Amino acid sequence: MMIGKGVEDINTHMPKDAYDTGKDMPTLNAYLTVIVRDSKGNVIKVHRQRSHSPTANFIGLILPLTYFINTNSSYTLTNTGNSTTSYKPCSANGCFNISYPNTGINSPTYLVMIRVGNGKQTNPLTATNLASPIANGSGAGQLIYGAISVPSNIIVSGDSAYFYVAQSYFNQSGGTISITEVGMVINLILQLASSSGNTNVGSILTWYDVLSSSISIPNGGSLTIYYTFTVNP
Repeated sequence: MMIGKGVEDINTHMPKDAYDTGKDMPTLNAYLTVIVRDSKGNVIKVHRQRSHSPTANFIGLILPLTYFINTNSSYTLTNTGNSTTSYKPCSANGCFNISYPNTGINSPTYLVMIRVGNGKQTNPLTATNLASPIANGSGAGQLIYGAISVPSNIIVSGDSAYFYVAQSYFNQSGGTISITEVGMVINLILQLASSSGNTNVGSILTWYDVLSSSISIPNGGSLTIYYTFTVNP
């Protein structure tokens, strides 16, 4: 442990090969892009903001296997219906692991949707669903959800590599609809190691963002949302 004067002088003792070499861009950038079109297909608004809100579900799912083995602990996942599942991956029999992209079972884990809503939450970490999700349909206050889209490969551009998740929504409700929150939802299947058994955790929110400003979709218009994740060397 360094205390006192040593902390202040740390830069003077830093090895030269540890200094910045010009590659000071963050390793991972996440962006949220929203494009609004009117009833004739004309672009009437483009909104872009940095996205930085993985949920507790997401964090639990990317914890390394060694964390669970060394601590002998489990992680509680909460789906959008507020039901919980204890997640404890390991390499031995009797442990549940994420089935994706295993297609050997009937129900592999898959990306469900980018859900949109007209509420907001101040703490994205604890979010398990949108505060006020907008239903899929053509009734009052509803949006018709299009199919979700992802590229078949990671896209390389210069020194960057990125992929995106996109979805479109169509307003046939008869009035203007505004959105203030978005989030990515997956349907999670846990596969029992060395067995054909599995547990359907259900739909879980893995990423959540409150828009920096409300976005309005006119009647007859549409909305397209892109989540873009870029990795820089």
